[in-house]
Amino acid sequence: MHINENFAKLPGSYLFSEIARRVAAYSGEHPEADLIRLGIGDVTLPLAPAVLEAMHKAVDEQGKAETFRGYGPEQGWPFLREAMAKYDFQARGVDIVPEEIFISDGAKSDCGNIVDLFQSGNKVAVCDPVYPVYVDSNAMAGRAGDYDADTGRWTGLLYMPCTAENGFSPRIPKEKADLIYLCFPNNPTGGVAGREVLQAWVDYANDCGAIILFDAAYEAFITQPEIPHSIFEIPGAKTCAIEFRSFSKTAGFTGTRCAATIIPKELVRDGMSLRDMWNRRQCTKFNGAPYIVQRGAEATYTEEGRKQVMENIAYYLRNAGTIREGLAAAGLTVSGGVDSPYVWVKTPDGVDSWSFFDTLLREANVVTTPGAGFGPSGEGYIRLTGFGGAEATKQAVERIRKIL
Repeated sequence: MHINENFAKLPGSYLFSEIARRVAAYSGEHPEADLIRLGIGDVTLPLAPAVLEAMHKAVDEQGKAETFRGYGPEQGWPFLREAMAKYDFQARGVDIVPEEIFISDGAKSDCGNIVDLFQSGNKVAVCDPVYPVYVDSNAMAGRAGDYDADTGRWTGLLYMPCTAENGFSPRIPKEKADLIYLCFPNNPTGGVAGREVLQAWVDYANDCGAIILFDAAYEAFITQPEIPHSIFEIPGAKTCAIEFRSFSKTAGFTGTRCAATIIPKELVRDGMSLRDMWNRRQCTKFNGAPYIVQRGAEATYTEEGRKQVMENIAYYLRNAGTIREGLAAAGLTVSGGVDSPYVWVKTPDGVDSWSFFDTLLREANVVTTPGAGFGPSGEGYIRLTGFGGAEATKQAVERIRKIL
């Protein structure tokens, strides 16, 4: 019997687990501390009334024999897949059909599970800094090589630096990549990609046969009309891309759990349809997201539901603006927070990320996320989120300004 030894290569603990450990230790030492949490990107506003109404109705249905539903389709209930196809894609001129949409319990799960479709020999390119699940899931699958503690990188991955010098947008690598993870609006930097940038990536992927794994979890926060909300708005993307979407930040489903993966029928490699492969994978390993949750997600596409959801998004974007403007006025270098709930802040005087995290925790009682936890190019930055309460966000900014 042999275990998966790749787990032994993973460094330390998961980023957000380490943050939780440090916060718990400080709270244990100082139980009187009034902490403001702007670190983990968890929402704070309640679910929209239209969502609650739909879920209450679905609960009542489950209490009657004539409307009770047990196992649902592994791909998701048709009513939600049809709504997503109509409002998220077809309304934007993108020909995505319900059969290409797979409902799940979270984009994080799908981003990790998608590696089931690919052999270990593929070269994986990731942005740096990067959402940890992209890297860790490939490491667990033996696709990342070994971890180099000196550089903070995995030897088998192709890192694409996202720095202030390149506008926090990765450059197309000179070395051929097979799987390319892109996230726009970006987590953690808050950067976005225009049509020309995305077209270049699509052309590259189609030219060399690569596949783009496009995380669009924050597309609802885009405010600039010229910025695409989906990779499939780009000509040629349906033959080279898979897209992940989520209701977590869009509709406050972080604890309710609902997302979707979109795989076009045109996406074929080695004579096999990746849409059909993912369908087979889901039918084997997944029993579908709960019916009640999917009814709640469907309600976000109604006129009233959409209005309520967008009001919540506007609230979080105002918080992000408060952080961005307040810390910029305090002399810090900031980016993001315009088309994203995340604000990417350069630490002062060359202080490293974890040290500044600890300083803000202990001296300002503000919880952030150290940029180094997202990769080597994140060193020297912290990430703050706009998902807190409005008053708490203002207090956090004032506390930070006082200790600078």
